[in-house]
Amino acid sequence: MGVRSQVKRLFRRDAQLTTAEDLLSLAREQRRGAGGVHVTNDTALRHSAVWACLRLRADLVSTMPVDVYRRVNGIQVEVPKPPVLVSPGGLKVGIKEWMYSSQVDLDRAGNVFGIITERSGVIGPDGRGLPARIELVALADVTVRANGSQILKFIIAGKEYDPWDVWHEKQYTVAGLPLGLSPVAYAAWTIEESLNAQQFARDWFAGGAVPMAELKNTAKTIDEKQAKVARNNFKAAVTTGDLFVHGVDWEYKPIQAVAQQSQFIEARQYGLGDIARFFGCPGDMIDAAVSGSSITYASITQRNLQFLIMNLGPAVGRREDAFGRHLVSGPRYVKLNADALLRMDPEARARTVQAQINSRTLTPSEARELEDRPPLTEEQYAEFDRLFGSPRTTPTTAASGAPS
Repeated sequence: MGVRSQVKRLFRRDAQLTTAEDLLSLAREQRRGAGGVHVTNDTALRHSAVWACLRLRADLVSTMPVDVYRRVNGIQVEVPKPPVLVSPGGLKVGIKEWMYSSQVDLDRAGNVFGIITERSGVIGPDGRGLPARIELVALADVTVRANGSQILKFIIAGKEYDPWDVWHEKQYTVAGLPLGLSPVAYAAWTIEESLNAQQFARDWFAGGAVPMAELKNTAKTIDEKQAKVARNNFKAAVTTGDLFVHGVDWEYKPIQAVAQQSQFIEARQYGLGDIARFFGCPGDMIDAAVSGSSITYASITQRNLQFLIMNLGPAVGRREDAFGRHLVSGPRYVKLNADALLRMDPEARARTVQAQINSRTLTPSEARELEDRPPLTEEQYAEFDRLFGSPRTTPTTAASGAPS
């Protein structure tokens, strides 16, 4: 059964109640009878690769400054941000924490939900006040009642909400479906294999999977009572670090294998690259590069640019679009400033700024502002003149250049 036909079963025309977790369960229902770890959005966080991918993406997105602009005579002009883009969760939750939490939910479940608890006096396109406060809610508390691609009701912690009272962002979408798809759902088999390898390794080396060793009498068969006496004598000796004295008829054979012999390391490493691909993170950025592969870049800036364009940029663009359509009014639009991600090393940055000043595309004052420095003062100009000499030419004006 195809992905689309599988997922559409969740949203039949009978307005069936559906939770955000159902996408995960549906993709794995054929594995219901399997033992070991059952992967959910929460248990997946136990895997280091899943955690690293979510942390990397959320860290970067949440630290991008959120700016609001409008165009005046074709020029982009920054305008004040509404309070919802400063402290969307009220005084206790600022924009960085809110962006981090919401990005983690988007990346692991394909959806993020929040209750709009306050509205501003600015009327939005839907005729209601724009959201002024959005309190994020846990994915497990959300149930969706849908009719085809249209969401009829949200049920959050047992309480019913109309769609316009709930903030809902989604990614990994499929046409005609009201919810985004969960990467964890489709990476569940790979994550499950890795988590099961972890669990088995833990049981193995703790002695829970097989006996630690065997003590065998090579000369005769012994009964249960004799075996118990031999075992107790052996344990009493080795526990205290003492000598175990025996004849020529006892043979001790360790059963526990080292990790390499049991192939646990290989089993755990195998899935790292797959998990990184599901979450849109290059393996080398989460220390999961494939053995024998090598990717080199001329500079860290090029590496970050490739990551932004190919992996993170689309998610950033979708969030900018959602904020621009639902959180600001009129001709204003929202941009997440990715300059921090593309920040160059000091030497390369100095060369770039110098080239822009020499080509007259950047003024020295603008360059200093980029470095968080105030404009040059008259005293500083005078000091430059003493060090490097004053300009030899007088700026040409329209009057002085005109023919007499």
